Amino acid sequence: MTAAVALILGCLLDAVLGEPRRAHPLVFFGKYAAGLERRLNRVVRPLLARACGVLALLLAIAPFVAMAWWLARVPLGWLADAVLLYVALGARSLGEHARAIAIPLASGELAAARAALSRIVSRDTSGLDTQGVAAATLESVLENGNDAVFGALFWFALLGGPGAVLFRLANTLDAMWGYRTPRFLYFGWAAARFDDALNYVPARLTALSYALLGEFRQALGCWRSQAAAWDSPNAGPVMAAGAGALGVRLGGPARYHGAWEARPLLGCGARPVASDIERAIRLVRSTQLLWCVLICAALGLKVI
Repeated sequence: MTAAVALILGCLLDAVLGEPRRAHPLVFFGKYAAGLERRLNRVVRPLLARACGVLALLLAIAPFVAMAWWLARVPLGWLADAVLLYVALGARSLGEHARAIAIPLASGELAAARAALSRIVSRDTSGLDTQGVAAATLESVLENGNDAVFGALFWFALLGGPGAVLFRLANTLDAMWGYRTPRFLYFGWAAARFDDALNYVPARLTALSYALLGEFRQALGCWRSQAAAWDSPNAGPVMAAGAGALGVRLGGPARYHGAWEARPLLGCGARPVASDIERAIRLVRSTQLLWCVLICAALGLKVI
């Protein structure tokens, strides 16, 4: 039962404290990873660049996962597990960032909402209208529900604190290196594929959870008919099911790094408005509660 206690404590720490305001371990990890990339991402030939990317992935993740594994096995290791899960989770910060957009958007302060949105997405937000800002925010909330919450919970259930750390570091590297740009096309291949592999099962469980807690048939229909058209094999099911569960229309063309990308539509119904952002936050929160109950029950019954 100590694993269940660690799970509950880690989630409570995130709910009460949120992300550390100073000296966040992921900030240090990001700087470390950036240093590795500068040193190893120097070759042009595709095969060698991919090999350097694999080496960088191992050098970035292995020391921290090994440290987490050691911490989880010292006396009171369950407490270390709880802290490791807390560091890997981002549920409270996800809600805070989304509300920082929703509040000015609901008040008609479009410029302030665009500025807040630009802090959490990589697309160009300067030309978005009210519905565009709301849609981009919902996409971020739904996708990051998996990336910042449910993926970490899934791997914690399987491997404890080290599993949560492994997932969050892999997800961070994908966010840093997993771009199809000339700089990262080959070097970032290993990070992107590793994150895809770790995310495959959690993403589909997240999509199913969104469906269960929203418009079930609608969510499953959108997942089945729309997810495969999305460029990410894991974000597609999550966002299609989430949009269907909420009854809103997401996706469509978006501008990234100065170029327009033709993205398929996801979900069904009207384009979202500011009030839909809070609905998305509630969906993520309800899903987290469901997962915690189910994981604790499984751990208590020694199923996992």
